Amino acid sequence: MADIVAPCSCSSAASSSASAQFARSWWSFSLNLGGSCIASSKRRRNSGNVGFVIRASASSHDASTSTAASSSNSAAKESGRLSLNGSSSYATRALEWVTGTALDFRGATDPLIPTPLAAGKRFFLVRHGLSSWNEEGRIQGSSDKSVLTEIGVSQAQRCKHALSKIKFDKCYASPISRAKSSAEIMWSGREEPLIFLESLGEANLLFLEGMKNQDARQEFPELFKAWREDPRNFNVNGVYPVVNLWGRAKKAWAEMLAGSGQTVLVVTHKSILRALICTALGLEPERFRAIDINNSGISSFTVNKLGEPMLDSLNLTAHLHADDVFY
Repeated sequence: MADIVAPCSCSSAASSSASAQFARSWWSFSLNLGGSCIASSKRRRNSGNVGFVIRASASSHDASTSTAASSSNSAAKESGRLSLNGSSSYATRALEWVTGTALDFRGATDPLIPTPLAAGKRFFLVRHGLSSWNEEGRIQGSSDKSVLTEIGVSQAQRCKHALSKIKFDKCYASPISRAKSSAEIMWSGREEPLIFLESLGEANLLFLEGMKNQDARQEFPELFKAWREDPRNFNVNGVYPVVNLWGRAKKAWAEMLAGSGQTVLVVTHKSILRALICTALGLEPERFRAIDINNSGISSFTVNKLGEPMLDSLNLTAHLHADDVFY
């Protein structure tokens, strides 16, 4: 017998007609899943916050169990007990309904690696804190001349605090100073060394780097327009920065997934983060600007054993505005 305690939140607008009948303060239900799993739960209705305790036990699947479950459906519904009869796949669906989270998933995205993993992994992707060239409105790219500001340092410290309840096994970061400094702040106090990957570096924007955005727009209007509106075909002297990012993002995923550890922190830059997220979701370079990431914004992915990623959160920034936010 195993207990799972799972907090979640729900709104009355999201309640289905099937669950509305259980609108009393406490209710319980059991799931008979073709004899393979029985789960019982208690649910307390507060101001939108719900807690669940799930008890599950395995039993052998036989005809008598299925018949008994089928014949008791009517009585179960009347007494506030919900009984489902079917294949074992219903167990996952039922627990997903209870916890509000996917306990398993397959086929939603393409694998990021050719061979299965020994175990799934979780990745937390963080953009560096505010930099000097961010403040000045300059194009940064792969330049190492932009450094963290005081605000940027504070943002990195807030990230460290917000992630302090997570036991990380590894931290990968871009070697470019603004990301490197952010990672050093977030990873301080841990024994495991930081790992710097060239594949996590920012897009190489060549002679545009260091220019103010407004100056680049005026001096190179067609080039600047392509950078903003046609990322796949944007090229600087024959170099395609966004297309190249896609290749490096795939390489970075492969490198990080090949490493040890199941919970991983990644600290890098906006453009490569866009590429990491888009490649994980199967989006092409045309969708480069479909996603934005704030300074010190946090996103997360779960990657299953097959190497298939699922986006858990995108550009979380609440931790930058409150001290009691933890992820």
